[in-house]
Amino acid sequence: MSAGAQTIVRNVSARIPTVHGEFRLDHFMTAGDAGEHLALVRGDIEGREDVLTRVHSECFTGEVLGSQRCDCAAQLDAAIEAVAREGAGILIYLRQEGRGIGLRDKLHAYNLQDQGLDTVDANLQLGHEADERDYGMAARILESLAARSIRLMTNNPQKVERLRELGVDVRGRVPISGPVTAQNLDYLTTKAQRMGHLLTLETPNADALSGPFVPQEEKLAIAAKRRRPFVTLTYAQSLDGSIARADSLPLNLSGSRSAEMTHLLRSSHDAILVGIGTIIADDPRLTVRLADGKDPQPIILDSRLRCPLNATLLESYRTAPWFAARHDAPVERQIELEASGARVLRLPAREADGLVDLTALMSALYEDGIRTLMVEGGARVITELLAAQLVDHVVITIAPTLVGGLHAVTNTNGMSGARFPRLLRMGHRRAGQDLIVWGRPDWSSD
Repeated sequence: MSAGAQTIVRNVSARIPTVHGEFRLDHFMTAGDAGEHLALVRGDIEGREDVLTRVHSECFTGEVLGSQRCDCAAQLDAAIEAVAREGAGILIYLRQEGRGIGLRDKLHAYNLQDQGLDTVDANLQLGHEADERDYGMAARILESLAARSIRLMTNNPQKVERLRELGVDVRGRVPISGPVTAQNLDYLTTKAQRMGHLLTLETPNADALSGPFVPQEEKLAIAAKRRRPFVTLTYAQSLDGSIARADSLPLNLSGSRSAEMTHLLRSSHDAILVGIGTIIADDPRLTVRLADGKDPQPIILDSRLRCPLNATLLESYRTAPWFAARHDAPVERQIELEASGARVLRLPAREADGLVDLTALMSALYEDGIRTLMVEGGARVITELLAAQLVDHVVITIAPTLVGGLHAVTNTNGMSGARFPRLLRMGHRRAGQDLIVWGRPDWSSD
């Protein structure tokens, strides 16, 4: 390869263990480039042919903040995972934010896109080219790493041609994709139609949810159609499906990154629902503490009003909790709870078991202005909501551990004939050591 005369310096290399395995991270600079560029290397690639390679440009908003406006974070993670699976490969990380226009103007471009321009026209209006990225540094890094030829992970044929022009022996193109969501569809469509990226796009809609964070307008549309809140069911489980220990004691499963995701998810809903068993066992606060956002309205499914008066929700709440009780729950308990600031909703009971009728609860919450509801458990609440087909979206955190405890979905509630759904439009994302899986319950077979 011939990558140009400018001298490149590999300043330092370090071992980097990741969720995908162990890599070597090399730091590069040149005399004429103030940027700090990186190469994440797996295995022995020196002198090898057809080395699996990704040339990736920095995206602070997507990769650090989790922005849904693009697919950059998903592509980065997919590329690292692919290199790890291959056993040898390279990921070059170039510090050229916003297709080379920088973070400040990228944010200006976002504002123009919110006014109706696409990503290309926004760049042009700001006085930039549609794509100002320079792959000369990538070519020099590849030359320094001494791979003889590469297979390039990209959807952009122009990137292949540009690297070839710079002397890189690109033997083939490997497609790389991320999720298509309502938030990034316009961006991806523009890349395909105006920038020549080779993408197959399927338009998401309200009945084909494709991300852990469903756009608010989609949730509201589904709520209006069904005349009940849009229900997101979420919980954390071990690899063997346990959400609690066998003795029913609480189990702390979520890592810090997945816990932050859960708190963000809470902040995107009007209310949060748990069963009284969760209050008694875990004594949760049900607030948003690990992310910016508002607290949801806490709602406790408590048929007989058994909630302890010293529960954290009653003693240090930021939003007074609501209790969903059956119509003949003890009046004296209602008086005590309301004296603590709570509100009690009296609802019809099911004939089969005397518990609160969940369909009636959903109707009452909708009439009270609750349009989006997040459900966090416990096992009985999860099972009954699924059996009643009152779930619109499922987000599950899977922790890499085995417990042998109590499962989230169980037939011990006397519902042996209940049918539980498959999930459609599934997606997944790593969060630290945890795996976040989401999807839409398929009720069509019922």
